Amino acid sequence: PFPPRRKPGERIPGERGSRVFPCGAGCELRDLSLGARMGNSALRAHVETAQKTGVFQLKDRGLTEVRLGGIRPRELKGRGTAGELQKLTSNLRTIDLSNNKIESLPPMIIGKFTLLKSLSLNNNKLTVLPDELCNLKKLETLSLNNNQLRELPSTFGQLSALKTLSLSGNQLRALPPQLCNLRHLDVVDLSKNQIRSIPDTVRELQVIELNLNQNQIAQISVKISCCPRLKVLRLEENCLELSMLPQSILSDSQICLLAVEGNLFEIKKLRELEGYD
Repeated sequence: PFPPRRKPGERIPGERGSRVFPCGAGCELRDLSLGARMGNSALRAHVETAQKTGVFQLKDRGLTEVRLGGIRPRELKGRGTAGELQKLTSNLRTIDLSNNKIESLPPMIIGKFTLLKSLSLNNNKLTVLPDELCNLKKLETLSLNNNQLRELPSTFGQLSALKTLSLSGNQLRALPPQLCNLRHLDVVDLSKNQIRSIPDTVRELQVIELNLNQNQIAQISVKISCCPRLKVLRLEENCLELSMLPQSILSDSQICLLAVEGNLFEIKKLRELEGYD
């Protein structure tokens, strides 16, 4: 079922203190926070700025949803608010909706921003990502820190232009294998998750810097030494014993910065290993 059309500023039945504000882009931003209301004119000003600059930024607003505002699929082309949606989808390069309370991304909207290069959704309440996110073939930077993500879409490897990925502070339990399909990925931040091991598939990872600080890692595949571009490996505050740290990292890898403080061994013991110099 599709939501009914609402007038700007109309109160939402059953949701105390909430109003709905059509953003002029075919979607509506529902503000359920009493202290974070925004007038329709102010919100429209953000949209007008986005049309001029290619940057849409709406942070710290207490927003819980970005969803299709009563527009059915067949209405996405043609008239009214759908036309406004088309204007932004053909223009936006950057979207920043950080520090809100967004629980989900609308598939029918997010996949339309095919020229998008940077998407930031830090500090929200996302639990899943829609497959349509992977339609963003020009996306270079994706920041999803401090959400509630447990896994990535199976199609995540289709984000072929991605260079920087930040997933710190989520609920990932394993190194996402989809990352191995991203050939231009330079930096990955997976710190503050619940990852327990690094599997053999890590050898396919093309990153230059991999941050795995503050996880629960106790085992590392020796294949990590085969990563062709890996220069910086951060493993601070994990559950590693010195015997579980492959010596080939020191002797046979491209890694030149290895951060392992806060594990189950003394750093002076690491200095005694062959290849440490």
